[in-house]
Amino acid sequence: MFTGLIQALGTLQPLGGDRFQLSCLPDNATLILEDLAIGDSVAVDGICLTVEEILSQGFVATASDETLSRTTLGQRHQAATYVNLETSIRVGNKLGGHFVTGHIDGIGSLQDSVRTANSWILCFTAPASLQKSWQRHIARFLVPKGSIAVNGVSLTIAECDPQGSWFKVAVIPHSYAQTNLSYLQPGQWVNVESDILGKYVEKLLGHQVPSGNSLPMNDISPEFLAEHGYL
Repeated sequence: MFTGLIQALGTLQPLGGDRFQLSCLPDNATLILEDLAIGDSVAVDGICLTVEEILSQGFVATASDETLSRTTLGQRHQAATYVNLETSIRVGNKLGGHFVTGHIDGIGSLQDSVRTANSWILCFTAPASLQKSWQRHIARFLVPKGSIAVNGVSLTIAECDPQGSWFKVAVIPHSYAQTNLSYLQPGQWVNVESDILGKYVEKLLGHQVPSGNSLPMNDISPEFLAEHGYL
Protein backbone atom coordinates (compact mmCIF):
# COMPACT_ATOMS: atom_id res chain seq x y z
CA MET A 1 0.00 0.00 0.00
CA PHE A 2 1.24 3.49 -0.88
CA THR A 3 0.14 7.09 -0.28
CA GLY A 4 0.83 8.68 -3.66
CA LEU A 5 3.41 11.07 -2.18
CA ILE A 6 6.52 10.67 -4.35
CA GLN A 7 9.85 10.40 -2.53
CA ALA A 8 12.34 10.43 -5.40
CA LEU A 9 12.85 10.30 -9.13
CA GLY A 10 14.77 7.60 -10.92
CA THR A 11 15.68 6.10 -14.26
CA LEU A 12 14.58 2.74 -15.60
CA GLN A 13 16.76 0.45 -17.70
CA PRO A 14 15.42 -2.78 -19.27
CA LEU A 15 17.66 -5.76 -18.57
CA GLY A 16 15.95 -7.96 -21.12
CA GLY A 17 12.63 -9.75 -20.96
CA ASP A 18 10.70 -8.79 -17.85
CA ARG A 19 13.58 -7.53 -15.68
CA PHE A 20 14.33 -3.87 -15.00
CA GLN A 21 17.03 -1.92 -13.20
CA LEU A 22 15.85 1.16 -11.27
CA SER A 23 18.45 3.81 -10.43
CA CYS A 24 17.62 6.65 -8.05
CA LEU A 25 18.64 10.20 -8.87
CA PRO A 26 21.03 11.44 -6.16
CA ASP A 27 18.88 14.27 -4.74
CA ASN A 28 16.53 12.10 -2.65
CA ALA A 29 17.99 8.62 -3.14
CA THR A 30 18.38 7.99 0.60
CA LEU A 31 14.60 8.14 1.07
CA ILE A 32 14.34 5.03 -1.09
CA LEU A 33 17.61 3.22 -0.37
CA GLU A 34 18.25 3.89 3.33
CA ASP A 35 16.65 0.71 4.66
CA LEU A 36 15.55 -1.01 1.44
CA ALA A 37 15.44 -4.82 1.73
CA ILE A 38 14.95 -7.75 -0.59
CA GLY A 39 11.22 -8.39 -0.95
CA ASP A 40 10.17 -4.80 -0.26
CA SER A 41 7.53 -3.18 -2.44
CA VAL A 42 8.34 0.02 -4.32
CA ALA A 43 5.93 1.96 -6.51
CA VAL A 44 7.59 2.77 -9.83
CA ASP A 45 5.42 5.30 -11.68
CA GLY A 46 2.61 3.92 -9.55
CA ILE A 47 3.37 0.26 -10.35
CA CYS A 48 3.97 -1.96 -7.34
CA LEU A 49 7.20 -3.89 -7.95
CA THR A 50 9.12 -6.22 -5.64
CA VAL A 51 12.81 -5.62 -4.93
CA GLU A 52 14.78 -8.69 -6.03
CA GLU A 53 18.31 -7.32 -5.92
CA ILE A 54 19.74 -4.22 -4.24
CA LEU A 55 22.34 -2.11 -6.04
CA SER A 56 24.46 0.77 -4.80
CA GLN A 57 22.10 3.35 -6.27
CA GLY A 58 18.98 1.35 -6.95
CA PHE A 59 17.48 -2.08 -7.30
CA VAL A 60 16.34 -4.75 -9.76
CA ALA A 61 12.72 -5.88 -10.16
CA THR A 62 10.70 -8.16 -12.42
CA ALA A 63 7.34 -7.29 -13.99
CA SER A 64 4.63 -9.83 -14.82
CA ASP A 65 3.11 -10.13 -18.30
CA GLU A 66 -0.08 -8.49 -16.98
CA THR A 67 1.93 -5.53 -15.69
CA LEU A 68 3.81 -5.14 -18.96
CA SER A 69 0.61 -5.19 -20.99
CA ARG A 70 -1.37 -2.77 -18.79
CA THR A 71 1.27 -0.19 -17.88
CA THR A 72 3.94 1.99 -19.42
CA LEU A 73 6.63 -0.51 -18.42
CA GLY A 74 5.94 -2.24 -21.71
CA GLN A 75 5.84 1.07 -23.62
CA ARG A 76 8.74 3.10 -22.22
CA HIS A 77 9.22 5.04 -25.46
CA GLN A 78 5.76 6.56 -24.84
CA ALA A 79 6.46 7.63 -21.25
CA ALA A 80 8.37 10.34 -19.40
CA THR A 81 12.16 10.18 -19.12
CA TYR A 82 12.18 9.70 -15.35
CA VAL A 83 10.02 7.50 -13.11
CA ASN A 84 8.42 8.39 -9.78
CA LEU A 85 9.49 6.26 -6.79
CA GLU A 86 7.75 5.65 -3.46
CA THR A 87 8.37 2.96 -0.85
CA SER A 88 5.38 1.24 0.75
CA ILE A 89 3.67 2.84 3.73
CA ARG A 90 4.35 1.45 7.19
CA VAL A 91 1.99 1.12 10.11
CA GLY A 92 1.96 4.40 11.98
CA ASN A 93 3.11 6.54 9.04
CA LYS A 94 1.11 9.59 8.03
CA LEU A 95 -1.29 9.05 5.13
CA GLY A 96 -0.85 12.37 3.34
CA GLY A 97 -2.32 11.36 -0.02
CA HIS A 98 -4.86 8.57 -0.44
CA PHE A 99 -4.81 4.77 -0.47
CA VAL A 100 -2.81 3.77 -3.56
CA THR A 101 -2.45 0.03 -4.18
CA GLY A 102 0.10 0.10 -6.98
CA HIS A 103 -2.22 -1.96 -9.18
CA ILE A 104 -2.66 0.04 -12.37
CA ASP A 105 -6.07 0.14 -14.06
CA GLY A 106 -4.84 1.38 -17.40
CA ILE A 107 -2.89 3.89 -19.43
CA GLY A 108 -3.79 7.53 -20.02
CA SER A 109 -2.27 10.24 -22.17
CA LEU A 110 -1.45 13.86 -21.36
CA GLN A 111 -3.70 16.01 -23.52
CA ASP A 112 -2.41 19.40 -22.42
CA SER A 113 -0.70 21.23 -19.58
CA VAL A 114 -1.59 24.82 -18.67
CA ARG A 115 0.21 26.97 -16.12
CA THR A 116 -1.93 29.20 -13.92
CA ALA A 117 -1.00 31.71 -11.24
CA ASN A 118 -0.61 29.07 -8.52
CA SER A 119 -0.77 25.62 -10.15
CA TRP A 120 -0.51 23.54 -13.28
CA ILE A 121 -3.73 22.23 -14.84
CA LEU A 122 -3.12 18.87 -16.52
CA CYS A 123 -5.72 17.18 -18.69
CA PHE A 124 -5.58 13.44 -19.32
CA THR A 125 -7.52 11.27 -21.72
CA ALA A 126 -7.27 7.84 -23.34
CA PRO A 127 -4.66 7.16 -26.02
CA ALA A 128 -6.40 6.57 -29.34
CA SER A 129 -5.43 2.89 -29.37
CA LEU A 130 -6.61 2.26 -25.78
CA GLN A 131 -10.01 3.95 -25.63
CA LYS A 132 -11.92 0.70 -25.04
CA SER A 133 -9.67 -0.20 -22.13
CA TRP A 134 -10.08 3.31 -20.67
CA GLN A 135 -13.87 3.07 -20.85
CA ARG A 136 -13.87 -0.37 -19.25
CA HIS A 137 -11.38 0.19 -16.44
CA ILE A 138 -11.13 3.93 -15.72
CA ALA A 139 -14.02 6.08 -17.01
CA ARG A 140 -16.71 4.99 -14.55
CA PHE A 141 -14.53 5.81 -11.52
CA LEU A 142 -13.89 9.44 -12.53
CA VAL A 143 -15.84 11.82 -10.30
CA PRO A 144 -15.21 15.51 -9.53
CA LYS A 145 -13.19 15.91 -6.31
CA GLY A 146 -12.45 12.19 -6.31
CA SER A 147 -8.97 10.77 -5.81
CA ILE A 148 -6.82 9.36 -8.60
CA ALA A 149 -3.17 8.36 -8.98
CA VAL A 150 -1.27 9.40 -12.11
CA ASN A 151 2.18 7.81 -12.38
CA GLY A 152 1.77 7.09 -8.68
CA VAL A 153 1.08 10.73 -7.73
CA SER A 154 -1.96 11.22 -5.49
CA LEU A 155 -4.18 13.84 -7.15
CA THR A 156 -7.70 15.21 -6.86
CA ILE A 157 -9.89 15.31 -9.95
CA ALA A 158 -10.79 18.96 -10.53
CA GLU A 159 -13.07 18.34 -13.49
CA CYS A 160 -14.21 15.53 -15.78
CA ASP A 161 -16.91 15.06 -18.39
CA PRO A 162 -20.01 12.94 -17.60
CA GLN A 163 -18.81 10.14 -19.88
CA GLY A 164 -15.43 9.96 -18.15
CA SER A 165 -13.53 10.39 -21.41
CA TRP A 166 -11.13 12.92 -19.83
CA PHE A 167 -10.25 14.47 -16.49
CA LYS A 168 -8.29 17.46 -15.23
CA VAL A 169 -6.15 17.84 -12.12
CA ALA A 170 -4.58 20.88 -10.49
CA VAL A 171 -0.99 20.25 -9.43
CA ILE A 172 0.69 22.58 -6.94
CA PRO A 173 4.22 23.80 -7.81
CA HIS A 174 5.90 21.58 -5.19
CA SER A 175 4.33 18.37 -6.49
CA TYR A 176 4.91 19.44 -10.08
CA ALA A 177 8.62 20.08 -9.49
CA GLN A 178 9.25 16.96 -7.36
CA THR A 179 7.62 14.43 -9.74
CA ASN A 180 7.91 13.44 -13.36
CA LEU A 181 4.68 15.31 -14.15
CA SER A 182 6.94 18.26 -14.96
CA TYR A 183 8.70 16.19 -17.64
CA LEU A 184 5.53 15.05 -19.41
CA GLN A 185 4.90 16.22 -22.96
CA PRO A 186 1.47 16.19 -24.65
CA GLY A 187 0.80 12.74 -26.05
CA GLN A 188 3.03 10.90 -23.59
CA TRP A 189 1.51 8.03 -21.65
CA VAL A 190 0.93 7.71 -17.90
CA ASN A 191 -0.22 4.99 -15.52
CA VAL A 192 -3.66 5.58 -14.01
CA GLU A 193 -5.04 3.98 -10.85
CA SER A 194 -8.59 4.78 -9.78
CA ASP A 195 -9.59 5.16 -6.14
CA ILE A 196 -9.84 1.71 -4.51
CA LEU A 197 -12.76 2.90 -2.34
CA GLY A 198 -14.82 3.60 -5.46
CA LYS A 199 -14.16 0.09 -6.73
CA TYR A 200 -15.38 -1.46 -3.49
CA VAL A 201 -18.55 0.65 -3.56
CA GLU A 202 -19.25 -0.41 -7.14
CA LYS A 203 -18.68 -4.06 -6.23
CA LEU A 204 -20.98 -3.81 -3.23
CA LEU A 205 -23.80 -2.10 -5.09
CA GLY A 206 -23.39 -4.45 -8.03
CA HIS A 207 -24.32 -7.35 -5.76
CA GLN A 208 -27.27 -5.47 -4.28
CA VAL A 209 -28.90 -3.91 -7.32
CA PRO A 210 -30.09 -5.55 -10.57
CA SER A 211 -28.20 -4.33 -13.63
CA GLY A 212 -29.61 -1.13 -15.09
CA ASN A 213 -31.46 -0.11 -11.90
CA SER A 214 -30.54 2.26 -9.10
CA LEU A 215 -30.78 1.68 -5.39
CA PRO A 216 -33.88 3.41 -3.93
CA MET A 217 -32.84 6.07 -1.47
CA ASN A 218 -35.20 4.71 1.20
CA ASP A 219 -33.24 1.43 1.10
CA ILE A 220 -30.11 3.20 2.37
CA SER A 221 -30.64 3.09 6.11
CA PRO A 222 -28.33 3.05 9.15
CA GLU A 223 -28.92 -0.71 9.31
CA PHE A 224 -27.88 -1.12 5.65
CA LEU A 225 -24.69 0.93 6.20
CA ALA A 226 -23.83 -0.97 9.38
CA GLU A 227 -24.40 -4.34 7.72
CA HIS A 228 -21.97 -3.48 4.95
CA GLY A 229 -19.26 -2.02 7.13
CA TYR A 230 -19.84 1.72 6.70
CA LEU A 231 -20.89 2.33 10.33
